Amino acid sequence: MTVVDADVDFGELDRRGGLGVRCLGVVHLYRTFEGHDVVALQGVDLSVRPGERVAFLGPSGSGKSTLLTLLGGIQRPSAGRIFLGEHEISRLPETELARLRSRRVSTMLQGATRNLLPYATARQNIAFARLALTSAERKEVAPDRELLARVGLEGVADQVVSTMSGGQRQRLALACAVSTGPQLLLADEPTSQLSHEDRDAVIGLVHELGDELGTTIIVVTHQPEVAATFPRTITMKGGRVGLEGRDGAEYVVIGAEGVVHLPTHLAEQWPQGTLVRIEPEAADRLVVSRSAESEEDA
Repeated sequence: MTVVDADVDFGELDRRGGLGVRCLGVVHLYRTFEGHDVVALQGVDLSVRPGERVAFLGPSGSGKSTLLTLLGGIQRPSAGRIFLGEHEISRLPETELARLRSRRVSTMLQGATRNLLPYATARQNIAFARLALTSAERKEVAPDRELLARVGLEGVADQVVSTMSGGQRQRLALACAVSTGPQLLLADEPTSQLSHEDRDAVIGLVHELGDELGTTIIVVTHQPEVAATFPRTITMKGGRVGLEGRDGAEYVVIGAEGVVHLPTHLAEQWPQGTLVRIEPEAADRLVVSRSAESEEDA
């Protein structure tokens, strides 16, 4: 059992508005059951502004879910630094990190049932999510009834979770996640295995609650339709941040040591080992051209 120190002062972690996120050279390794070391993240540099909404895209094994657990303080990075506001969570003592997770950061794991007590009611699940709040903090957050109504579950407040539909469970998981008034909401595949109707309803609620609370929201998804609703998307590949989309425009991210991931269509045309020339054309423009030698080899 983790003991939570109620006297820890997080200073700038104001309950109003979102929480900024910064990753500096984050590396994470894990060991398989066979004893092999796997590099899940390779030097991730990332910055998310307070109140910003970001969707992480990428194939399975790209590191996006691993990064989400590091941002939520569920795991610690093997190397590198992670900041929430001005506080470096990658080095916080466990008691302080536990308090931060319980009051400032909410993480929705993939699959609604992993976030809920299956034999408790909707109302009891929200009460459980708020156990770490003080009496004063409870007065600052929305009442259970109001929160359940906000996600369309006022009619099933006393219904046991195991008897609910998949869409109802996911909406309840979202209600529990925001029940503490978090400054940072992390959601791993919140629309996985939902119908199109339930998917659209859940994502709509995420954005509406973000509008109301000013919460910073980071969502992991493999669905382009979901990612398209976010003003910023980040595509991960091989444990690195590759492409970014902002308001419909796609950008390549310059990583550590000047590494650049080419867009998929160019990577297919210019395979590994291709010689390219990069030249400045203007103060804000670079020209990338393939060498004549590489063209002849092709």
